[in-house]
Amino acid sequence: MHLDPFELHRPASVEEVVALARQLEGHFDYLAGGTDLLPNYKMHLNLKPHLVALEDVEELRGHTLSRLGAMARLSDLEVDAELMATYPSLSQAVREVATPLVRASGTLGGNLLVETRCFFFNQSYFWRNSLGYCLKADGDRCHVVPQKEKCYATFSGDLAPALMVLDAEVELAGPDGRRRLPLPDLYDLGGDGIRRTHLAPGELLVAVHLPAASRARPGTYLKLRVRPSYDFPELGVAAAGVFEGRTVRSLRLAVGGADPYPRRFDALTDALVGQELSDDRLAAFAQEVERAVRPVHNTFLLPDYRRRMIPVYVRRALTQLREGAAA
Repeated sequence: MHLDPFELHRPASVEEVVALARQLEGHFDYLAGGTDLLPNYKMHLNLKPHLVALEDVEELRGHTLSRLGAMARLSDLEVDAELMATYPSLSQAVREVATPLVRASGTLGGNLLVETRCFFFNQSYFWRNSLGYCLKADGDRCHVVPQKEKCYATFSGDLAPALMVLDAEVELAGPDGRRRLPLPDLYDLGGDGIRRTHLAPGELLVAVHLPAASRARPGTYLKLRVRPSYDFPELGVAAAGVFEGRTVRSLRLAVGGADPYPRRFDALTDALVGQELSDDRLAAFAQEVERAVRPVHNTFLLPDYRRRMIPVYVRRALTQLREGAAA
């Protein structure tokens, strides 16, 4: 595998990034840590002639308890003891991402916007050529669910579910100015699976903001994968909430690794507020989440197995929260 030629741009401010995005519209990718983008480029997946490197943009770097820069390295978050103790779900998710070497390069923003994965897409050019390509790159059909309208590649980031349950917001900058929106609203659940977010053309993820109220919220993140030392999630379940004994006072649950998008299940968790979360009620709730998620055959593990693991991981996550509160 090799990288084809491209022109590298190194802006020094968000304003310069936005100006470049306007100038190069449709012909560039943002380059953060490069742990996902560059391997894809080596496999000739959706190449662009220009890369806009974000390394020199100071505003995108650094982190506090309330603001995480999009270019914050995962390894820097991991070694911040105060941050990790304050947000347990984020702590567990960061440490589950790939390997220490990847976390030293990978960034927060890159993980939130990581390319979806599928064993028909993440292959060499020659492999894809022999198959006839796919809807997501060079072709006109999806081989997972045969049709020509929607891509079913799976969302493969760990941090989105963990941050969703903390009510995180994302700060965006683009040609039309800056805006903030809740993290779940960043993802376009009604899209075609190729355009997966509500980012406007050229819009940049600047930072993630965490509300002060989320600091008192116990949380957890559990991940299913084939090789515990490295792999992308086949399933990721994040939960955060407050219990009084076994009574739910507040609760958030999010799932990644099973659909083209990470999802938060507010309608289901809001129905639990004020109720006692008995073992029977927890089992019923976990089955409701299972019915709402539909994995397809595009990763190593079979979709039926991944679907059956959803209630198992939901029960484990909520049991940890419930028993932790009871202790």
